[in-house]
Amino acid sequence: MNCDYLKDKRILFVDDEEGLRRMVCSILKKEGYRQVESAGTVKEALGLCASWSPELAILDVMLPDGDGFTLFEQMKSFLDIPVLFLTARGEEDDRLRGFGLGADDYVVKPFLPRELLFRIQAILRRTYKEETPLLELAFSKVDFERAEVIRDGEHLALTAKEYAILQALGRNLGRIVTIDALCEAAWGDNPYGYENTLMAHIRRIREKIEENPSKPVSLITVKGLGYKLNEKYHETH
Repeated sequence: MNCDYLKDKRILFVDDEEGLRRMVCSILKKEGYRQVESAGTVKEALGLCASWSPELAILDVMLPDGDGFTLFEQMKSFLDIPVLFLTARGEEDDRLRGFGLGADDYVVKPFLPRELLFRIQAILRRTYKEETPLLELAFSKVDFERAEVIRDGEHLALTAKEYAILQALGRNLGRIVTIDALCEAAWGDNPYGYENTLMAHIRRIREKIEENPSKPVSLITVKGLGYKLNEKYHETH
């Protein structure tokens, strides 16, 4: 998978050790990341968050004017970005606290530069999936920019729920998306009780994207698990 589009993501590194800040920023820039900034205090970090809006933050726990956990909580009041904690403190309580606050990963010093790079790339790939505005299926195309399906020259508008369901499936092409995950994508934080409604939406989506909705080849049911969207259909024998 080509991840060049991730190299433009704004990365903020916060640590009180100036030498480590220089080293990590140099490693990231050599790897091709073009927008990297660093801060040595909570105050500096919050200033950069407000003026620069980073898209990933790497936070040390121990800082001269506070700690990374408090900084993370303050950042969350106006930013919704992934966070990786990088610290010399490897105690289980600190790990649990970081993950409990919603951190995406936790790396303990000393660390291997290549490990840090792999973890950063993994977080960015999970968070910032490359959008495909036009998705080609076996008998139709889904235009996410216009929220419509194009089939046999006809443009069929998608409802908001159909769009949300197809977007969740499209982000996981060829992989099973559970019923719970699809309900959450369409109905938010309280998705329980919508299974039958989801089935009705799936049926309507198939009527738009499939040549024969009764024998779907693009939007497949995986019994007991959920659904899977196939970008291309190859008949097997």
